[in-house]
Amino acid sequence: MKLIMAIIKPFKLDEVRESLSALGVQGMTVTEVKGFGRQKGHTEIYRGAEYAVSFLPKLKVEVAVKAEMADAVIAAITAKAKTGQIGDGKIFVTQLSQVVRIRTGETDGDAL
Repeated sequence: MKLIMAIIKPFKLDEVRESLSALGVQGMTVTEVKGFGRQKGHTEIYRGAEYAVSFLPKLKVEVAVKAEMADAVIAAITAKAKTGQIGDGKIFVTQLSQVVRIRTGETDGDAL
C-alpha cells in the first residue's frame, strides 16, 4: 500500500478529484496549506503599498491506494494538475505499513 501526497494549485482540485474517481479511488483527504518552492512567492499591491507574499496557497491531496494502483494515480494527478507554469506542485509517495478502518476493524487492503 502507498500513501500519495500531492501539493497542487487550488483551482485544479476538481479535475484531480474527477480523474481519481474515474480510476476507482474511493476516498481522499484535502488540506489547505501554504508554502513555496522555486517560485519563492510573489509581490502584491494592497492600497498602494507593495508587499511580498512568501507563502503561496496550495492544496495537499492525500490518497491511500494499493501498490499496483500507485503509478496510475500518480499519472492521473500529474496529467490533471499540470499547467506548465512554475508552482504546479509536487507528488510524494510513501510506503504504508498498516491501515485500519476504525468502524469495522478491517485492516490493510480491506480498509482502503
